[in-house]
Amino acid sequence: MAVVESNPKAAERVREDDRKHILHSWSVQSKIAPLPVAGAEGRHFWDYDGKRYLDFASQLVNVSIGHQHPKLVQAIKDQADRLCTIGPPMANDKRSELARLLAEVTPGDLVRSFFTNGGAEANENAIKLARWYTGRHKVIARYRSYHGATAGAVTLTGDPRRWPAEPGIPGVVRALDPYTYRCPAGHPDPCPVCAGAPHIEELIQYEGPDTIAAIILETVTGTNGIIVPPDGYLRSVRAVCDRHGIVLILDEVMAGFGRTGRWFACDHWDVVPDIITMAKGINSGYVPLGAMTISEAISDWVVDRPFAGGLTYSGHPLACAVAVASIEAFREEGIVENAAAMGDVLAAELPKLAERHPSIGDVRGLGLFWGVELVRDRETKEMLVPFNASGDAAAPVVRLAKAAMERGLFLFVHWNVIMIAPPLTITRDELDEGLAILDEVLAIADEYVA
Repeated sequence: MAVVESNPKAAERVREDDRKHILHSWSVQSKIAPLPVAGAEGRHFWDYDGKRYLDFASQLVNVSIGHQHPKLVQAIKDQADRLCTIGPPMANDKRSELARLLAEVTPGDLVRSFFTNGGAEANENAIKLARWYTGRHKVIARYRSYHGATAGAVTLTGDPRRWPAEPGIPGVVRALDPYTYRCPAGHPDPCPVCAGAPHIEELIQYEGPDTIAAIILETVTGTNGIIVPPDGYLRSVRAVCDRHGIVLILDEVMAGFGRTGRWFACDHWDVVPDIITMAKGINSGYVPLGAMTISEAISDWVVDRPFAGGLTYSGHPLACAVAVASIEAFREEGIVENAAAMGDVLAAELPKLAERHPSIGDVRGLGLFWGVELVRDRETKEMLVPFNASGDAAAPVVRLAKAAMERGLFLFVHWNVIMIAPPLTITRDELDEGLAILDEVLAIADEYVA
């Protein structure tokens, strides 16, 4: 275990430079006070006072392998000693190896990859390729999606983060989500939204099937609530795409690479997309990297055409080297299997929390990807904080997250949902430690129950 030493002067210097010169994402700059982090190891990080925090969110659900994994750190060092960078027009051993490994671990016949700097760029290139491949221009995306903050990706995004960027790119059609706890159709039996095909077919009828290039969705919705689709949903959407010649793009930026207890979330339902996008867990964010991996059919079509996409840092050797090391570590250390086993623990323990805390309206998830939805009233399902809450309206969840940090637990809370997404290497003892603190701070949410 790393030695953690106190250095308050260094912390103050970091705070001062941050206040004056950093523009933080999705935040009112004058209202935030980011924690200066001095170091990290495994499932913990620590501040300059030497206080340790259990990372129950993998930062932004990206540090899947944990902090400072020695194999990944060594891969960066070794690659830097040999070749720091080379342009995309060249061939590079680590880039080529990673592309081969992605063809091995992704489902079905996904065979060829385009590398990006992150998930948003992967999604941008996916919709561009789908439009080019089909000769159509419309893209169906869901309201509770988050696909990134670049121009096209933020238009695909359904949540309020797209509002300041509007009007966005043309051709995006919005669909409802299979959110069974708050089903927008009232969840009749059978439910047209939660079944997938009926709702999507209706949209296609209104828009014209010959105009729709792609359907893009997060296989398991991430930030906007950890929404796991009902069994049959994904297969029905796949069937709709097949009937109409529509490209199915699965955004597994957050859900991929073992997060749900399988290599990719779509593996739970044996569905193979035409394009899969990934980032985050591909190398746990050690060096920025994303990828778009395409089916054999699309690969065969594009191989004799000039691919209309390019990034200076596409397939950066440092990023690819650490991704290769990560996939090797996942295989050697049984990390996906550990995520599944620890997910079984959460499946057993989180409902027990719900029994003790009336503020919990719903718990849902797979593997190490769970959401705890907080309410003021279980019967009416009134949200603990309003949709898109900020300022005083968000006080209950702000208080809860702050109390957890004071006790040494870092939580990712978005609106009224606590995301439970620790590194996939977490141990049972660490999971129990985090759940015990969560149990304690949920008393704050209970204060607001009607």
